[in-house]
Amino acid sequence: MRGQLLNSKRIVVKIGTSSLTHDNGNTNLDKMEKLARVLTDLNHQGKEIILVSSGAIGTGSRRIGLTERPQELEMKQATAAIGQAILMQIYEKFFAEYNQVIAQVLLTKDVIEDSIKNQNAKNTLFALLKLGVIPIINENDCISTAQIEGYRFGDNDTLSAMVAQLVDADLLILLTDIDGLYTDNPKVNKEATLIKTVEEITPEIEGLGKDTGSQFGTGGMTTKITAAKIAKENQTHTVVALGDDTRVLYDILEGKEVGTWFIGK
Repeated sequence: MRGQLLNSKRIVVKIGTSSLTHDNGNTNLDKMEKLARVLTDLNHQGKEIILVSSGAIGTGSRRIGLTERPQELEMKQATAAIGQAILMQIYEKFFAEYNQVIAQVLLTKDVIEDSIKNQNAKNTLFALLKLGVIPIINENDCISTAQIEGYRFGDNDTLSAMVAQLVDADLLILLTDIDGLYTDNPKVNKEATLIKTVEEITPEIEGLGKDTGSQFGTGGMTTKITAAKIAKENQTHTVVALGDDTRVLYDILEGKEVGTWFIGK
């Protein structure tokens, strides 16, 4: 059945903080370089790639010597501003090694919900894709706060699903620190088994999501199930897979049974 994924052309790839950092929270340059190489190669194959990248707050926190994710709103905004600049600098360096042009796009939730802003965002993203550019998207944390109604996505899983809706993507791939949805938390229950395919997102499936977010990240399996649900509304397939080795993207697009496939159509 995963042969349906072989023809995916427009693909949104979301990578989480845990997949971009070492266990101590420092940026994993090896993983970022390999991600740039794989995404560039997919772009060369004729795929239209959009990357939603987490890690700004974590990267900014480490740069100023914090050992854990800040809790105060102002500190989250400040570390996001610091970290976003560092992340883009690193991405630019690695993508440039493969002559791949990238672009930064920062969004707030109102851009998705306001018809004029929504169309402007679409026009920009479609123009970038037409030019062969890989847009790198993150939430605009500096102005996106819970205190401003309608401005915040809350997590990058939800953001990536809404971006997939925005561009009418064929496939959403969520790379994380676990290789899919299990019958129970495999870090606690060794008898838990991987669910390879989800045809319908039922209350029982939603109940399997248990947040296991990393020290510097937000999200867990619950937000990924929610993202898959949002994507399915637009008939977009979703695959949740382990992001330790970004070559898993090749396996997914070759129809191999890796991760959990949430059927979109």
